[in-house]
Amino acid sequence: MGEAGELLPFDLLKAQVTANLALLRPVSVPVGDGLRRAAVAVCVLRDGERPPYTIVIKRAARGRNAGQWALPGGRLEDGEQATEGALRELAEETAVTGMEVAGVLDDYVTDSGFVITPVVAFGGPADPRPDAREVASVHRVPLDRLLAPGVPRWNQGLLQMPLGPGIVIHAPTGAILWQFAEVALRGRELRVSGVSQPHWTRT
Repeated sequence: MGEAGELLPFDLLKAQVTANLALLRPVSVPVGDGLRRAAVAVCVLRDGERPPYTIVIKRAARGRNAGQWALPGGRLEDGEQATEGALRELAEETAVTGMEVAGVLDDYVTDSGFVITPVVAFGGPADPRPDAREVASVHRVPLDRLLAPGVPRWNQGLLQMPLGPGIVIHAPTGAILWQFAEVALRGRELRVSGVSQPHWTRT
């Protein structure tokens, strides 16, 4: 970020985020005792003169995590690396391709038994479009929204990331986005493994 807290130009932002992630030494959680491995994409995109943005999705009304806010992602295939899986899921769920990986955040263990590896990647311009089988809608969130006053906030001990009209995101997705904002964008130290999930995200 710039001295006044504003986002850097896109190419400089990419370099700064990559450098910040290289300093993180992300926590990697071994899979065992019924845990399953998954990956999600925290993508940074640009579109003409618009500020850099990331995308969040709302899951389709049927299936796993029906109707919940999420990052593009899902369960890894046998032998698949987290970076590969995150970009594959991003392409399948939102039609966004041509990404370059900048680094990863800490693994997050969900109450439903997944070890999620968040993969940060840069690309764009792009035209995010939902895969109707899995995604109800795709939403662009300007990166500066992640840095706005009141983000995050806490409600009865639960983390909330208010990222737009009608978009309030809890853990695990909210925790991942919070760590991305603090570590990748601000260059600060933050671990989010202890951030609690609300009960409705545990299915």
